[in-house]
Order: sequence, then structure tokens, then C-alpha cells
Amino acid sequence: MQKDHVPYGSDISAGSYACVDCGREYSGPSQKSMPPCPDFNNSPHPLKGWKVLSGQGDAVEDPYPDNANK
Repeated sequence: MQKDHVPYGSDISAGSYACVDCGREYSGPSQKSMPPCPDFNNSPHPLKGWKVLSGQGDAVEDPYPDNANK
């Protein structure tokens, strides 16, 4: 299932993403932990996530990285 955006720290599939707070774009391979936006400390980022532009977004194996009952 593809989501509109994924939170920082999510396992992600390869694709293109844009910060939901500032619009900065990121493209790359699958990762075990999506990093925060590089501009996180420069301006407020209350949503703390990435909008899925292409690819599958949040990996199925870890759809909720903050859930302790994985």
C-alpha cells in the first residue's frame, strides 16, 4: 500500500520524495531509515515527513517506525 507521505525514520523503497514541510526533494535507493530533511534545523518542520513523488514509499516491513510492537 502506498501512502501519501512517510515519517522520518521509516524504511522506504527506492524513489523520489519531497519534504512535506519545505518541499526539498530527495531521490535515492531503498533505505532502512529515511533521514530527516537537511533543512530541518533551518525552519519549522512540524509534519516531519516526506511526500512520495515516485516509488512505493514506506516499506511494507516497517510501516510505523515509532510503534514499539514491531
